Amino acid sequence: MAVKASKTLDRVLVLEMVRVTEAAAIAASNLVGRGDEKAADAAAVEAMRHAFNELEFDGTVVIGEGERDEAPMLYIGEKVGKGSGPRIDIALDPLEGTSIVAKAGPNALAVLAIAEEGCLLNAPDVYMEKVAIGPGFEKGLVSLKNTATENVCALAKAKGVDPREIIACVLDRPRHDKLIAELRGIGCGVMLIPDGDVAGVIAVSDPDTTIDIYMGSGGAPEGVLAAAALTCVGGQFEGRLLFRNDDERARARKWGVTDLDRIYRLDDLVKGDAIFAATGVTDGSLLEGVKHRAGMMTTDSVVMRASSGTVRWVKGEHRRGKIG
Repeated sequence: MAVKASKTLDRVLVLEMVRVTEAAAIAASNLVGRGDEKAADAAAVEAMRHAFNELEFDGTVVIGEGERDEAPMLYIGEKVGKGSGPRIDIALDPLEGTSIVAKAGPNALAVLAIAEEGCLLNAPDVYMEKVAIGPGFEKGLVSLKNTATENVCALAKAKGVDPREIIACVLDRPRHDKLIAELRGIGCGVMLIPDGDVAGVIAVSDPDTTIDIYMGSGGAPEGVLAAAALTCVGGQFEGRLLFRNDDERARARKWGVTDLDRIYRLDDLVKGDAIFAATGVTDGSLLEGVKHRAGMMTTDSVVMRASSGTVRWVKGEHRRGKIG
């Protein structure tokens, strides 16, 4: 379904969002391999917030670092920007993959998505069961109502290949042991990732990653961020919130979630036009990480817009002391 261009999301904001993710990625890159997750995350958060506050818009964080009593900056409900200009909602993860950066692993990103006010789901900080595939397939080809086997076989049939030629991306967690066994039982290849839920979902949109389908559970906020990217390129996504206790159910109700068993699709998570931006912190399947060279740094970013369907790959060179 075509997405109408937003009068609020000015074209200029596309490049501005890249500048924000670049700032966060560069800050986090200084701590790659240092074994300090909290310091890396704090550096990214501070840099992203500073970059936001240089921009002429009235932004509200709807998915961020947690509630106000849990996070000093970029908490849910925080206002960012100069307060003038368009009113937008922001979903963000200044450092997606804190443990990845601490260990110098692959696929760490600085990520954000923006949309008009009220157009991003206020997802509670709980788990979300997910299934995602890239563009070009019949609507509803895969679903959380189906088994993993049924989804893989449906995708294989649509691609005209054997299920053994399908590669599924799954977070490497004990909770996924049964899912992994089921997938391998039908001959499906499984790419296990240590972290990087957003990167894992987005990878289904890029044939060069060789990932055909994303399955399993990860963070609900990360699900909204990934959905924003897939909205821009026409992929398919379904998500269902998972609750471990009454406290998590209460948290969901606080953010307006009344149907706790609902299956969310792309247009439930991201309504209308949206802009998605990501910059690599460490090398990954989607983007290269920040490279430090004498007197400068280089960045690799992607920015997408739903209404135009455009995907831009942005290479940046940054002189030390002049980032922005």
